This record gives sequence, C-alpha cells and structure tokens, in this order.
Amino acid sequence: MLYTRKGDSGTTKAFNSKPGERVPKSSCQTEALGALDELNSFIGLLKVKLADTSWTIQVSASMAEAVSNETTAIDSTHSIDSAKKPTEIIQWIQGCLFIIQAEVAGADKKMERAKVDRLEFMIDWIEKEMPPIKTFFISGGTELAVLFDISRTLARKAERRVIAGIENGEVTVGPITLAFLNRLSSLFYALTRISNHRSGIKEQAPTYR
Repeated sequence: MLYTRKGDSGTTKAFNSKPGERVPKSSCQTEALGALDELNSFIGLLKVKLADTSWTIQVSASMAEAVSNETTAIDSTHSIDSAKKPTEIIQWIQGCLFIIQAEVAGADKKMERAKVDRLEFMIDWIEKEMPPIKTFFISGGTELAVLFDISRTLARKAERRVIAGIENGEVTVGPITLAFLNRLSSLFYALTRISNHRSGIKEQAPTYR
C-alpha cells in the first residue's frame, strides 16, 4: 500500500531504528534524506530535458573510459575523440545519490574515492574550455543552464543538511561522501557555465547597485 497511516502524527521510521522506534519527520537525518531525494528528483527532470536536446559534453577518450569504468588512471593529454551522453552522466550521479542516501540512513553503504575522482576529472575538463572565474554570475541564459544552476543549489542544500545531521549526531558518513557532495555542486556550476558558453551567451555579473 502507498500509505500506512503510521506517519500521520509527524513521525517516520528510520532505517536504523530499533523495533517500534519512530523519529520526527523534522529530524536532521530525515531532513538530510529529504534534501538528497529532492536533488535526485530534480536532476531526473534535468535528465529528461537533456534527452530532448542534442547537447553533449565533448570529452577525451580517457574521460569516457573513466566515466564508464570508474578508473583513476586518467591520461588528460589524450586526444578528444569521443563524447559521453549527458543523460548517462546524470544517471550515474543519481545512482551515487542513492548510495549516499543509504549511508545517511544508516545502511552499510560507502562512497568510493574513484567516484570523486570522476567528478573532478569532468570538472577539470570542462574548465579547460571556459574563461577563468572572476566574479559571481547572475543565473539565466539557456533553459539547460538554469536547470544546471538549480541543481547546483539543491546539491549545496543537501550538503548542508547532511553536515547539520553530522553536527547533531544523527548522521554518520565518511569523508569521501562529503567530498562527493561538495564536488557535485561544483560540477553543476561548471555545466551551468559551459551550457551558456556554448550557446554564445555572455555571463552577467551582479552590479551591487
């Protein structure tokens, strides 16, 4: 059944709860899980939008191999001769978020350093095509750029919620998980910038006036 009525009083059962134990839906752990779920659901929309476009992330053969095989043996000097579908990258990120959700919930699941390495390589590759960052930018431009940017903010929120859970003693995750969440928002920021850049849209800095 889609409902049990057990949560009508504002409580829920955590993965690591003792028999009969329930926790408030406003708990730090529940907030962290909700923020991760929100991020995962939103980038599902992003994945659908990407599937409807011809937008691609041009990468080196070594990057495509790293994304496919999760290898850390990356040769950044390899020639550009292949592309990885952005929908596949988003699908991979969604899978990683489920691992993090399980870890936050208390399951015996852990992130691997190779996954952080994959994010970092993608960010580094995108940055090679972009001018250096000198200021904050006003969100806008293409629809995809805005969706990437919202994904960035949701990733940041999820990271904050997980950290709040750690500080409150309700969440235990490894340092690699925190590094992944931190790097994930950076990837979405890089994707925001390159989406507008390839569309010929100039970044606009705030005037503070």
